[in-house]
Amino acid sequence: MSGTGGLEKFLTEWLGEWPGTPGLTIVGSALRTQPGWDGSVREVVGVRTPDGGVLSVPPDLADAVRSGVRDWAEVDSRLPAALGRPDARAFAGVFRWSTEPAALPDAGEWVPITDPRVPLWLHPFGGDALIAFAENGAYAAGVGIKRHNAAGMEISVGTEEAYRGQGLAARLVAQAARWILAAGAVPIYLHDPANVASDRTALRAGFPDEGWKIIGVFG
Repeated sequence: MSGTGGLEKFLTEWLGEWPGTPGLTIVGSALRTQPGWDGSVREVVGVRTPDGGVLSVPPDLADAVRSGVRDWAEVDSRLPAALGRPDARAFAGVFRWSTEPAALPDAGEWVPITDPRVPLWLHPFGGDALIAFAENGAYAAGVGIKRHNAAGMEISVGTEEAYRGQGLAARLVAQAARWILAAGAVPIYLHDPANVASDRTALRAGFPDEGWKIIGVFG
């Protein structure tokens, strides 16, 4: 699966509807009441493009959100109250995808999550992790895969401080992206806009910033 068709399939299955018409489309979806990749329920998931996008909420909250949030400019200030969670906070991260990851050399090997060399932060991802080991056999960097659905998987990467600055993260992200594409899915990469290192890694790995945002609520 490649191109925007694969991305649209992922977004439809993840949010409950896509494409969004110009402006803000609010969708009431039972997906927001079901466990996600890690077993947690995420009440709000949105993807905003420069032209529009979809905000997915539980079906029983959809009418209240439509009444309380009229456009994307009001999401930050009005969404928490519309959800009945006035003390919560809406956030927007960078949403990236790639159908042509950078042709960087592989940096890691796929290792079962149960392998004692795999650090604890990768355990919640399940399955296999993509690990780069140092010459002495120590863990240097790794990727976990958030398996949102069969059409799209999200890449999370972390590098030990002693091994940063060597390009391991970008090589692992590109390697993982090729694996996801070979599995028939679209590789996704999300990060905080303030995270300069993640921005640099994404660009080097072939994940451009198209101005898309991932929307959520926490607190």
